[in-house]
Amino acid sequence: MNPLEVHVVGGGLAGSEVVFYLASRGHTVFLHEMRPKKMTEVHKTSFFSELVCSNSFKSMDLTNAEGLLKAEMQLLGSVNLKCAYENRIPAGKALAVDREKFSKCVTEEILKTGVKVIREEITEIDPKDGEIWVIATGPATSDKLAEFLKKLTGTEHMFFFDAAAPIVEKDSIDMDKAFIADRYGKGTGDHINCPLTEEEYDKFWHELVNAEVIPMEDFDKKLLFERCKPVEDIARSGKDALRYGPMKPVGLIDPKTGREPFAVVQLRKDNIEGTLYNIVGFQTRLKWGEQKRVFRMIPCLRNAEFARYGVVHRNIYINAPAVLDPYLRLKQNPKIFFAGQIVGVEGYMESAAAGLYVAFNIDRILNRKDPLTFPRNTMIGALLYYITEGVRGNLRPMYANFGLLPKLTQRAKSKYERRKKLSMRAIENMKKFLRGAI
Repeated sequence: MNPLEVHVVGGGLAGSEVVFYLASRGHTVFLHEMRPKKMTEVHKTSFFSELVCSNSFKSMDLTNAEGLLKAEMQLLGSVNLKCAYENRIPAGKALAVDREKFSKCVTEEILKTGVKVIREEITEIDPKDGEIWVIATGPATSDKLAEFLKKLTGTEHMFFFDAAAPIVEKDSIDMDKAFIADRYGKGTGDHINCPLTEEEYDKFWHELVNAEVIPMEDFDKKLLFERCKPVEDIARSGKDALRYGPMKPVGLIDPKTGREPFAVVQLRKDNIEGTLYNIVGFQTRLKWGEQKRVFRMIPCLRNAEFARYGVVHRNIYINAPAVLDPYLRLKQNPKIFFAGQIVGVEGYMESAAAGLYVAFNIDRILNRKDPLTFPRNTMIGALLYYITEGVRGNLRPMYANFGLLPKLTQRAKSKYERRKKLSMRAIENMKKFLRGAI
């Protein structure tokens, strides 16, 4: 008997893609989202696709793997990308959004499809005849469901930690000590830059590495979400580590001195109005009082008012190669799919792309067609091949990168030309694949 209805657990980036894709094609879809009935430690609203870390979806340039990923997702009709472009705020080459307006937009688009939203916590799953279930609970999977999933998959979950940066109020930034510029002058002046002298940097670094952090069980195992690594952990790896990371001054000229500063902290708009700014790369697990004390040592933030302090939380993901088939279905029960970060992809758009992939194949199944894998020379296809079949040993979360793609048959003159050729090949192959599959 072919399934007649789809139940999606979790209204995050991946779950939203699944729901929108299927419901807008006329399928019966139920979205189970426990917020606001039961909130997580990181979410603040009941909106779908709420962003809890950065408000940036990273580069849109096709010489960047994240840009290619977005181009492929656009071909698949991503609702997250639609709302991201509609609620975009200036951020140079990156696609950054007003996080609240973005989430509201996704919620409204989903509700227009007629999907049936059930505000409840799902603690276990037992698909009945005529049902397909998609688990897309992501980083904030509830404890009860996580325990059920351990039993369901027959293996212990692996996990890593994710961290979010603080957000400060624009009016509290000392602009006399800051300057507006984008790195290498590329952009439209979307970042506020807070320069530090060598003496200021030394004092800041010393206080940062010695500040009190919120203790977390198993944190010493270093199972960190690499691109959200806490700033204090970066600092502890060496005195100059921040100057080669989130406080890199390269490509930024302070108009007051005509030179690159010794170190720079960048602030990026967090909403369209420009009243809130994210401290770029400053994800942290410092205690809130310590965040206020230490981050106010940054000259232009001496009087900063914090709209949100940084937080750290545990992200859960499963060992996909051991328990999932190439279509992200549970090997032991093909009525259960997994989507999003829980399958072992890393990043906002990667999670959403996994949701699109699952939705694409569920749509085929509901239309009595066999599921298909995406071409290996597309970014989505290469990424999902890696997490289900291509990894050796235990899976560690993976994000979009050109190293996943098969090599070109012809040599390129430069790294950028090679990346552009890889992107053009991927886009053309995705277009060709979709013409034959839909």
